Amino acid sequence: MGFATNAIHVGQEPDPATGAIIVPIYQTSTYVQEALGKHKGYEYARTQNPTRSALEKNLAALEGGVGGIAFGSGMAAINAVFSLLKAGDHIIVSFPVYGGVYRLLRQVLARFGLEADFVDTSSMEAIRKAARPQTQMLYVETPTNPVMTLTDLEASSEIAKQNGWMLVVDNTFMSPYLQRPFEFGAELIVHSTTKFLNGHSDSVGGAVIANSAELVERLRFLQNAAGAILSPFDAWLVLRGVKTLALRMDQHNKNGMAVADHLIKHPKVKKVNYPGLASHPQHRLARRQMKGFGAMISFDLGSLEAARQVLNHVRLCSLAESLGGVETLISHPATMTHASMPAEDRQRIGITDGLVRISVGIEDVEDIIADLDQALKYV
Repeated sequence: MGFATNAIHVGQEPDPATGAIIVPIYQTSTYVQEALGKHKGYEYARTQNPTRSALEKNLAALEGGVGGIAFGSGMAAINAVFSLLKAGDHIIVSFPVYGGVYRLLRQVLARFGLEADFVDTSSMEAIRKAARPQTQMLYVETPTNPVMTLTDLEASSEIAKQNGWMLVVDNTFMSPYLQRPFEFGAELIVHSTTKFLNGHSDSVGGAVIANSAELVERLRFLQNAAGAILSPFDAWLVLRGVKTLALRMDQHNKNGMAVADHLIKHPKVKKVNYPGLASHPQHRLARRQMKGFGAMISFDLGSLEAARQVLNHVRLCSLAESLGGVETLISHPATMTHASMPAEDRQRIGITDGLVRISVGIEDVEDIIADLDQALKYV
Protein backbone atom coordinates (compact mmCIF):
# COMPACT_ATOMS: atom_id res chain seq x y z
CA MET A 1 0.00 0.00 0.00
CA GLY A 2 1.09 3.57 -0.64
CA PHE A 3 1.80 6.22 1.98
CA ALA A 4 -1.54 8.06 1.72
CA THR A 5 -3.46 4.77 1.85
CA ASN A 6 -1.59 3.67 4.97
CA ALA A 7 -2.13 7.08 6.58
CA ILE A 8 -5.88 6.71 6.15
CA HIS A 9 -6.32 3.03 6.95
CA VAL A 10 -3.57 1.45 9.11
CA GLY A 11 -4.76 1.09 12.71
CA GLN A 12 -8.09 2.60 11.72
CA GLU A 13 -10.21 -0.40 10.84
CA PRO A 14 -13.99 0.04 11.30
CA ASP A 15 -15.11 -0.40 14.89
CA PRO A 16 -16.15 -4.08 15.29
CA ALA A 17 -18.94 -3.22 17.72
CA THR A 18 -20.76 -0.63 15.59
CA GLY A 19 -19.08 -0.43 12.19
CA ALA A 20 -18.02 3.19 12.86
CA ILE A 21 -15.49 4.12 10.18
CA ILE A 22 -13.62 6.45 12.57
CA VAL A 23 -11.76 5.01 15.57
CA PRO A 24 -13.80 5.86 18.70
CA ILE A 25 -12.47 7.96 21.55
CA TYR A 26 -12.18 5.41 24.35
CA GLN A 27 -12.53 7.88 27.21
CA THR A 28 -12.13 5.44 30.08
CA SER A 29 -9.77 5.07 33.02
CA THR A 30 -10.10 1.33 33.46
CA TYR A 31 -11.52 -1.84 31.90
CA VAL A 32 -13.77 -4.49 33.46
CA GLN A 33 -12.17 -7.94 33.55
CA GLU A 34 -14.19 -11.07 32.82
CA ALA A 35 -12.47 -13.00 35.61
CA LEU A 36 -9.31 -12.78 37.67
CA GLY A 37 -6.45 -12.64 35.19
CA LYS A 38 -8.80 -12.70 32.19
CA HIS A 39 -9.29 -9.49 30.22
CA LYS A 40 -9.61 -8.29 26.63
CA GLY A 41 -6.07 -6.95 26.28
CA TYR A 42 -6.70 -3.80 28.29
CA GLU A 43 -6.32 -3.43 32.06
CA TYR A 44 -5.67 0.22 32.95
CA ALA A 45 -5.68 3.32 30.76
CA ARG A 46 -2.20 4.50 31.66
CA THR A 47 -0.88 1.21 30.29
CA GLN A 48 -3.16 0.75 27.27
CA ASN A 49 -5.90 2.61 25.46
CA PRO A 50 -7.49 1.49 22.15
CA THR A 51 -7.47 4.98 20.61
CA ARG A 52 -3.83 5.48 21.52
CA SER A 53 -2.98 2.00 20.26
CA ALA A 54 -4.55 2.81 16.89
CA LEU A 55 -2.38 5.91 16.55
CA GLU A 56 0.77 4.03 17.59
CA LYS A 57 0.13 1.36 14.96
CA ASN A 58 -0.51 4.01 12.33
CA LEU A 59 2.66 6.01 13.03
CA ALA A 60 4.82 2.89 13.12
CA ALA A 61 3.53 1.95 9.66
CA LEU A 62 4.18 5.42 8.25
CA GLU A 63 7.79 5.43 9.47
CA GLY A 64 8.37 1.78 8.59
CA GLY A 65 9.07 0.81 12.20
CA VAL A 66 8.23 -2.19 14.36
CA GLY A 67 6.13 -0.24 16.85
CA GLY A 68 5.29 3.19 18.20
CA ILE A 69 4.63 4.73 21.60
CA ALA A 70 2.55 7.92 21.93
CA PHE A 71 3.36 10.39 24.70
CA GLY A 72 1.76 13.45 26.25
CA SER A 73 4.18 15.83 24.49
CA GLY A 74 7.20 15.81 22.24
CA MET A 75 9.44 16.52 25.21
CA ALA A 76 7.91 13.58 27.13
CA ALA A 77 8.82 11.37 24.17
CA ILE A 78 12.37 12.71 24.09
CA ASN A 79 12.73 12.34 27.85
CA ALA A 80 11.71 8.67 27.53
CA VAL A 81 14.40 8.15 24.88
CA PHE A 82 17.06 9.64 27.14
CA SER A 83 15.72 7.51 30.00
CA LEU A 84 16.94 4.44 28.11
CA LEU A 85 20.40 5.50 29.31
CA LYS A 86 21.92 5.54 32.80
CA ALA A 87 24.08 7.83 34.94
CA GLY A 88 27.54 8.22 33.46
CA ASP A 89 26.41 7.61 29.88
CA HIS A 90 27.22 10.19 27.24
CA ILE A 91 25.13 11.54 24.33
CA ILE A 92 26.26 13.42 21.23
CA VAL A 93 23.53 15.90 20.25
CA SER A 94 23.02 18.09 17.19
CA PHE A 95 23.79 21.75 17.74
CA PRO A 96 21.66 23.71 17.20
CA VAL A 97 18.87 21.68 18.64
CA TYR A 98 15.39 22.59 19.86
CA GLY A 99 15.75 24.72 22.99
CA GLY A 100 13.65 22.34 25.06
CA VAL A 101 16.10 19.48 24.40
CA TYR A 102 19.02 21.71 25.38
CA ARG A 103 17.22 22.71 28.59
CA LEU A 104 16.30 19.12 29.47
CA LEU A 105 19.85 17.86 29.09
CA ARG A 106 21.65 20.82 30.65
CA GLN A 107 19.31 21.72 33.49
CA VAL A 108 17.53 18.47 34.36
CA LEU A 109 19.23 15.27 33.24
CA ALA A 110 22.75 16.53 33.97
CA ARG A 111 21.78 16.44 37.66
CA PHE A 112 21.21 12.70 37.27
CA GLY A 113 24.62 12.05 35.77
CA LEU A 114 23.69 11.96 32.07
CA GLU A 115 26.33 13.81 30.05
CA ALA A 116 25.85 15.46 26.66
CA ASP A 117 28.03 17.24 24.13
CA PHE A 118 26.37 19.51 21.59
CA VAL A 119 28.18 19.42 18.25
CA ASP A 120 27.71 20.30 14.60
CA THR A 121 26.46 16.91 13.40
CA SER A 122 26.64 18.06 9.79
CA SER A 123 30.35 17.32 10.22
CA MET A 124 31.18 13.64 10.55
CA GLU A 125 34.59 14.66 11.88
CA ALA A 126 32.94 16.68 14.67
CA ILE A 127 30.88 13.61 15.61
CA ARG A 128 34.00 11.43 15.75
CA LYS A 129 35.91 13.99 17.84
CA ALA A 130 33.06 14.19 20.37
CA ALA A 131 33.10 10.43 20.98
CA ARG A 132 33.97 9.10 24.44
CA PRO A 133 34.20 5.58 25.83
CA GLN A 134 30.91 6.35 27.64
CA THR A 135 29.07 7.48 24.49
CA GLN A 136 25.86 5.50 24.00
CA MET A 137 23.67 7.64 21.77
CA LEU A 138 23.82 9.99 18.79
CA TYR A 139 20.77 12.28 18.83
CA VAL A 140 20.19 14.12 15.57
CA GLU A 141 17.82 16.85 14.43
CA THR A 142 17.78 17.16 10.67
CA PRO A 143 17.04 19.80 9.61
CA THR A 144 18.02 21.54 12.83
CA ASN A 145 15.72 23.97 14.57
CA PRO A 146 15.88 26.81 13.53
CA VAL A 147 18.89 27.23 11.19
CA MET A 148 18.02 24.25 8.95
CA THR A 149 21.38 22.48 9.00
CA LEU A 150 21.27 18.87 7.78
CA THR A 151 22.96 15.73 9.07
CA ASP A 152 23.93 13.03 6.61
CA LEU A 153 21.82 10.18 8.01
CA GLU A 154 23.59 7.40 6.16
CA ALA A 155 27.08 8.56 7.16
CA SER A 156 26.14 9.27 10.78
CA SER A 157 24.44 5.88 11.00
CA GLU A 158 27.66 4.19 9.90
CA ILE A 159 29.60 5.99 12.62
CA ALA A 160 26.98 5.03 15.20
CA LYS A 161 27.06 1.37 14.17
CA GLN A 162 30.87 1.26 14.19
CA ASN A 163 30.84 2.51 17.78
CA GLY A 164 27.80 0.64 19.08
CA TRP A 165 25.76 3.82 19.60
CA MET A 166 22.02 4.21 19.22
CA LEU A 167 21.07 6.65 16.45
CA VAL A 168 17.98 8.71 17.30
CA VAL A 169 16.49 11.09 14.72
CA ASP A 170 13.99 13.86 15.43
CA ASN A 171 11.87 13.80 12.27
CA THR A 172 9.35 16.45 13.36
CA PHE A 173 10.27 19.06 10.73
CA MET A 174 9.98 16.64 7.83
CA SER A 175 7.35 14.08 8.86
CA PRO A 176 7.57 10.50 7.53
CA TYR A 177 6.13 11.74 4.24
CA LEU A 178 9.27 13.72 3.39
CA GLN A 179 12.00 11.83 5.27
CA ARG A 180 12.36 8.19 6.37
CA PRO A 181 15.27 7.87 8.83
CA PHE A 182 14.93 4.09 9.28
CA GLU A 183 15.91 3.67 5.63
CA PHE A 184 19.28 5.24 6.50
CA GLY A 185 19.97 3.21 9.64
CA ALA A 186 18.29 5.05 12.53
CA GLU A 187 17.10 2.96 15.49
CA LEU A 188 14.60 5.40 16.98
CA ILE A 189 12.58 8.25 15.48
CA VAL A 190 10.96 10.93 17.62
CA HIS A 191 8.15 13.32 16.74
CA SER A 192 6.30 16.14 18.29
CA THR A 193 2.89 15.02 17.04
CA THR A 194 1.77 18.57 17.89
CA LYS A 195 3.31 19.69 14.62
CA PHE A 196 2.83 18.31 11.08
CA LEU A 197 1.40 14.94 12.09
CA ASN A 198 -1.57 16.58 13.79
CA GLY A 199 -1.39 19.61 11.52
CA HIS A 200 -4.24 21.63 12.99
CA SER A 201 -2.72 23.34 16.06
CA ASP A 202 -5.24 21.75 18.42
CA SER A 203 -3.33 18.94 20.11
CA VAL A 204 -0.09 18.55 22.08
CA GLY A 205 1.65 15.18 21.93
CA GLY A 206 4.74 13.20 21.04
CA ALA A 207 5.75 9.81 19.71
CA VAL A 208 8.71 7.47 19.51
CA ILE A 209 8.89 4.86 16.76
CA ALA A 210 11.37 2.00 17.14
CA ASN A 211 12.84 -0.39 14.60
CA SER A 212 13.11 -3.32 17.04
CA ALA A 213 10.65 -5.11 19.32
CA GLU A 214 13.16 -4.90 22.18
CA LEU A 215 13.25 -1.10 22.05
CA VAL A 216 9.46 -0.94 21.78
CA GLU A 217 9.11 -2.97 24.99
CA ARG A 218 11.70 -0.93 26.86
CA LEU A 219 9.95 2.29 25.92
CA ARG A 220 6.52 0.91 26.82
CA PHE A 221 7.88 -0.01 30.24
CA LEU A 222 9.28 3.51 30.72
CA GLN A 223 6.02 5.10 29.64
CA ASN A 224 3.96 2.94 31.99
CA ALA A 225 6.38 3.57 34.85
CA ALA A 226 6.51 7.35 34.38
CA GLY A 227 2.97 7.86 33.05
CA ALA A 228 3.52 10.43 30.30
CA ILE A 229 0.68 9.16 28.10
CA LEU A 230 -1.21 10.79 25.26
CA SER A 231 -4.89 11.26 26.08
CA PRO A 232 -7.52 9.39 24.02
CA PHE A 233 -8.90 12.64 22.63
CA ASP A 234 -5.46 13.88 21.56
CA ALA A 235 -4.73 10.50 19.98
CA TRP A 236 -8.00 10.81 18.06
CA LEU A 237 -7.10 14.32 16.90
CA VAL A 238 -3.72 13.17 15.59
CA LEU A 239 -5.34 10.21 13.81
CA ARG A 240 -7.68 12.67 12.13
CA GLY A 241 -4.75 14.88 11.14
CA VAL A 242 -2.63 12.05 9.77
CA LYS A 243 -5.37 11.14 7.26
CA THR A 244 -4.52 14.29 5.26
CA LEU A 245 -0.77 14.29 5.94
CA ALA A 246 0.24 13.49 2.36
CA LEU A 247 -1.99 16.21 0.91
CA ARG A 248 -0.92 18.77 3.48
CA MET A 249 2.80 18.07 3.14
CA ASP A 250 2.64 18.41 -0.63
CA GLN A 251 1.11 21.87 -0.23
CA HIS A 252 3.44 22.83 2.65
CA ASN A 253 6.36 21.81 0.47
CA LYS A 254 5.11 23.78 -2.53
CA ASN A 255 4.40 26.90 -0.48
CA GLY A 256 7.68 26.64 1.45
CA MET A 257 9.68 26.62 -1.76
CA ALA A 258 7.80 29.63 -3.16
CA VAL A 259 8.25 31.67 0.05
CA ALA A 260 11.96 30.82 0.29
CA ASP A 261 12.48 31.79 -3.37
CA HIS A 262 10.79 35.11 -2.70
CA LEU A 263 12.64 35.90 0.52
CA ILE A 264 16.09 35.20 -0.87
CA LYS A 265 15.49 37.91 -3.50
CA HIS A 266 14.17 40.48 -1.02
CA PRO A 267 16.61 43.38 -0.45
CA LYS A 268 15.86 43.60 3.29
CA VAL A 269 16.56 39.92 3.99
CA LYS A 270 20.21 39.19 4.77
CA LYS A 271 20.12 35.39 4.65
CA VAL A 272 17.61 32.59 4.09
CA ASN A 273 18.01 29.10 5.56
CA TYR A 274 16.05 26.56 3.51
CA PRO A 275 17.39 23.24 2.16
CA GLY A 276 15.40 23.58 -1.05
CA LEU A 277 17.46 26.57 -2.19
CA ALA A 278 20.46 25.83 -4.41
CA SER A 279 22.40 28.28 -2.21
CA HIS A 280 21.94 26.07 0.86
CA PRO A 281 25.34 24.46 1.55
CA GLN A 282 23.74 21.01 1.87
CA HIS A 283 21.24 21.24 -0.95
CA ARG A 284 22.60 18.08 -2.62
CA LEU A 285 22.28 16.12 0.61
CA ALA A 286 18.72 17.38 1.00
CA ARG A 287 17.87 16.11 -2.48
CA ARG A 288 19.39 12.73 -1.63
CA GLN A 289 17.76 11.97 1.72
CA MET A 290 14.52 13.95 1.62
CA LYS A 291 11.51 13.58 -0.65
CA GLY A 292 10.85 17.32 -0.40
CA PHE A 293 12.18 20.33 1.46
CA GLY A 294 9.30 21.08 3.78
CA ALA A 295 7.68 24.18 5.19
CA MET A 296 10.29 25.39 7.69
CA ILE A 297 12.32 28.47 6.81
CA SER A 298 14.43 30.85 8.85
CA PHE A 299 15.69 34.19 7.61
CA ASP A 300 17.95 36.84 9.10
CA LEU A 301 16.98 40.50 9.06
CA GLY A 302 20.21 41.75 10.64
CA SER A 303 18.95 43.08 13.97
CA LEU A 304 16.44 42.57 16.75
CA GLU A 305 14.67 45.80 15.81
CA ALA A 306 14.22 44.68 12.20
CA ALA A 307 12.85 41.34 13.36
CA ARG A 308 10.53 43.11 15.80
CA GLN A 309 9.11 45.30 13.06
CA VAL A 310 8.27 42.32 10.86
CA LEU A 311 6.85 40.23 13.69
CA ASN A 312 4.72 43.10 14.97
CA HIS A 313 3.29 43.95 11.55
CA VAL A 314 2.35 40.61 9.99
CA ARG A 315 -1.42 40.20 9.61
CA LEU A 316 -2.04 36.83 7.98
CA CYS A 317 0.99 35.11 9.51
CA SER A 318 0.39 34.40 13.20
CA LEU A 319 3.07 35.36 15.74
CA ALA A 320 3.19 32.23 17.87
CA GLU A 321 5.39 29.40 19.06
CA SER A 322 4.99 25.95 17.51
CA LEU A 323 4.88 24.97 13.86
CA GLY A 324 3.34 22.53 11.42
CA GLY A 325 -0.23 23.82 11.43
CA VAL A 326 -2.28 24.53 8.33
CA GLU A 327 -1.91 28.22 9.16
CA THR A 328 1.38 30.09 8.73
CA LEU A 329 3.16 30.63 12.05
CA ILE A 330 6.03 33.05 12.54
CA SER A 331 8.33 33.33 15.55
CA HIS A 332 11.53 34.76 17.00
CA PRO A 333 13.78 31.88 18.14
CA ALA A 334 16.14 33.96 20.30
CA THR A 335 13.32 35.09 22.60
CA MET A 336 10.86 32.25 22.12
CA THR A 337 11.84 28.65 21.27
CA HIS A 338 15.53 29.03 22.19
CA ALA A 339 15.35 31.59 24.98
CA SER A 340 16.67 29.04 27.51
CA MET A 341 19.93 28.74 25.57
CA PRO A 342 22.77 31.09 26.62
CA ALA A 343 23.15 34.06 24.28
CA GLU A 344 26.75 33.18 23.40
CA ASP A 345 25.69 29.69 22.32
CA ARG A 346 22.86 31.10 20.23
CA GLN A 347 25.18 33.51 18.45
CA ARG A 348 27.75 30.79 17.81
CA ILE A 349 25.27 28.60 15.95
CA GLY A 350 23.52 31.31 13.97
CA ILE A 351 20.48 32.03 16.16
CA THR A 352 20.98 35.77 15.95
CA ASP A 353 18.68 38.41 17.36
CA GLY A 354 17.60 39.18 13.81
CA LEU A 355 16.62 35.59 12.95
CA VAL A 356 12.97 34.91 12.21
CA ARG A 357 11.49 31.41 11.80
CA ILE A 358 8.44 30.76 9.68
CA SER A 359 6.34 27.62 9.40
CA VAL A 360 4.71 28.12 6.03
CA GLY A 361 1.07 27.08 6.04
CA ILE A 362 -1.20 25.89 3.27
CA GLU A 363 -3.01 29.15 2.60
CA ASP A 364 -2.82 30.64 -0.89
CA VAL A 365 0.88 31.31 -1.17
CA GLU A 366 0.33 34.69 -2.84
CA ASP A 367 -1.37 35.87 0.35
CA ILE A 368 1.50 34.64 2.55
CA ILE A 369 4.06 36.44 0.39
CA ALA A 370 1.98 39.62 0.28
CA ASP A 371 1.75 39.64 4.07
CA LEU A 372 5.50 39.21 4.48
CA ASP A 373 6.13 41.95 1.92
CA GLN A 374 3.92 44.47 3.67
CA ALA A 375 5.55 43.67 7.03
CA LEU A 376 9.04 43.99 5.57
CA LYS A 377 8.21 47.55 4.51
CA TYR A 378 8.49 48.51 8.19
CA VAL A 379 12.17 47.47 8.32
